Amino acid sequence: MTPDPYTYITVSVGPDRAPRVGVAFYTGELRIYTATLGDTRPLLSFGAAEGDVSISTTGAGPVTEQDVTVARELFQAAARYLADCERLYAAHLDQTDTSETAA
Repeated sequence: MTPDPYTYITVSVGPDRAPRVGVAFYTGELRIYTATLGDTRPLLSFGAAEGDVSISTTGAGPVTEQDVTVARELFQAAARYLADCERLYAAHLDQTDTSETAA
């Protein structure tokens, strides 16, 4: 049984602390897009029916060296996520084929 897709959004507010927002998408219905705003600001956005998360440059300003570093880290993490998804999906297909053959 596969659980239904969902999005989990939390907001934590406490005295003497900056507010913290957490967003977790557990859905195949995720929208992902990129844009360049004003020819100076790249934007990466993830969205679901329940919420959106956007990533852009430091202080919403021109691209900095730190922005390039963050973009590289994001790219590398996305590549690892893709590799894990492909590996686990292939393993699931192998299990399904084995189960059907045994039946």
